[in-house]
Amino acid sequence: MHTRSSKSPVFATAAAGAISFRQRFYIETAVKDFPKTMPTPGHCASTYTDSPWKRIDRVSFATLAKLSGGLSPFDMAFAHLDWAAHMACSPGKALALWQILTSADFNHAAASSFVADRRFEHAAWDAWPYAPLRDQFLKMQAFWDQAMRDVDGVQPHHLHIENFCVRQWLDTFSPSNLWWANPEVLAATKESAGMNFVRGGFRMAADWKDLLAGNAPGTSPEALSAYRVGQEIAVTPGQVVFRNDLFELIRYTPATDEVWREPILVIPSWVLKYYILDLSPHNSLIRYLVHSGHTVFAISWRNPASDARDIGMDDYLEHGVLQALSEVAHSAGNRRVHAVGYCLGGTLLSLCAAALAREPRRDVRLQTMTLLAAQTDFSEPGELGLFMGSSTLAFLDGLMWQQGYLDGMQLAGVFQLLNARDLVWSRLVREYLLGRAQRVTDLMVWNADTTRLPYRLHSETLRWLYHGNDLAEGRYCWRGAPVSLSDLRIPTFVVATERDHISPWKSVYKLHQLCTQDLSFVLASGGHNVGIVAPPGQMHAQFRLAQRKRGQIYRSPESWMAQTPISPGSWWHVWENWLAKHSSTRVPAHSVSTTPALCAAPGTYVFDT
Repeated sequence: MHTRSSKSPVFATAAAGAISFRQRFYIETAVKDFPKTMPTPGHCASTYTDSPWKRIDRVSFATLAKLSGGLSPFDMAFAHLDWAAHMACSPGKALALWQILTSADFNHAAASSFVADRRFEHAAWDAWPYAPLRDQFLKMQAFWDQAMRDVDGVQPHHLHIENFCVRQWLDTFSPSNLWWANPEVLAATKESAGMNFVRGGFRMAADWKDLLAGNAPGTSPEALSAYRVGQEIAVTPGQVVFRNDLFELIRYTPATDEVWREPILVIPSWVLKYYILDLSPHNSLIRYLVHSGHTVFAISWRNPASDARDIGMDDYLEHGVLQALSEVAHSAGNRRVHAVGYCLGGTLLSLCAAALAREPRRDVRLQTMTLLAAQTDFSEPGELGLFMGSSTLAFLDGLMWQQGYLDGMQLAGVFQLLNARDLVWSRLVREYLLGRAQRVTDLMVWNADTTRLPYRLHSETLRWLYHGNDLAEGRYCWRGAPVSLSDLRIPTFVVATERDHISPWKSVYKLHQLCTQDLSFVLASGGHNVGIVAPPGQMHAQFRLAQRKRGQIYRSPESWMAQTPISPGSWWHVWENWLAKHSSTRVPAHSVSTTPALCAAPGTYVFDT
């Protein structure tokens, strides 16, 4: 039996003067449902999870998380202590580092590494006095890289955190960031009589204005006005044919007289807006599929607010992907569906496909599955794994619990930190020191259109997938039974990208070890977004493709790459041919879908802010 009280005697005296009004409000909210009698000792462990005591702890973690940017200072402190303590008792490692530091071969290797470093591409870096500055910096960078490797006794997670933190500090103090040490900046200053700094100052003032207005630097409405949703981007003709509290389902108007019998359903990640796959017409994968003779449907996720805090993974599976598949199949006359998932949308699709393999449904039948930059095994999630320690998850969980969601700006900050060299420092040098304004692109506009993530959904994603790796290890349960990817039997097409910081290609490749069905694997040039949005005709695009037939032996990622030749151009053609090969026949376009429209594409949810 619970009783409600308007007072909080526990905190009414000493705590009242020690904490802020906002903190006191959250604590009083947390304890207002205290049980009249405390649980017996034998039930303490089970009742703590959802008890008012747990809510008090979440308030504490949330308060600290706001001060630390959502990261755990304890994770970093323990990582540094772990590394420093084991280095202190490893004299052999110290001597090896000294030998490396004084080796002529090491000096040569460090000095020549600038060939792959875009910060030092300008020819003047080869001249004195800039060459010694560059070489000493690269030497220090290479030294610390070696210092963070192969330290006996250090936990691998701690070693990765230390390596990451050292890289951030080194990137901060790169001579390319200093106007008086960067020959390219000095040359631009001489050529423009100092006007590069004037333009850079205006650019900096504009960025501060954006920040004060609550926008990311360079993402003011005026700066992004060249690409507007529904006018310059996300303009492929279509109609919204279904809507619930989680998503809108868009059916795109066929552009050919005949289409393949089986429709395509595109399932984007819920982290950002769906139109990453429907940018400008020349960059739109959806438009490409429509004009290639396919009937295409796409999910447009709703941007949730704090009232959606308790919507979780099972809701997105049951009332999201499964509901969309059912609607597409019904709209197309109960036909099989080609399902396509991008990023976490692909992870959710693989989970759904495995669940359907265990419990078949007459209203949902998959013809094929395509995963675009989507992980199914999260044992090696790349640098995102740095933020998956138990301590950091506790801080982030408290922050999200208090807000009801994770804000898109907070998530964008994490992605910028992962690639700070290109997304932060290179931009500052280009815009503030060189005075060169960055040209706005459709991809930049999409990237600035952030979304919120419901508390429960994101918490379960982090704990069950990234931290626990429950899907790959067979512990993820749906409807009371575990889901196994080994149950998959449908043909699968997987695309990974070479420079992906979010879904590293070797992590995506692990699907080869989790299932045995026919699997076509593409490794495309580019990163997480640019490698997927790679239309035909794009310069410097290339890819590798190999097919694993059922029963063939496993090849390691390194062997696969060494044995798979490079093909120039876009992988879109190859994938579309694969879809056509796995389709049954062509039918008149008007016979595929008869569901009435609710409104025109791109719908209403895409405009939620």
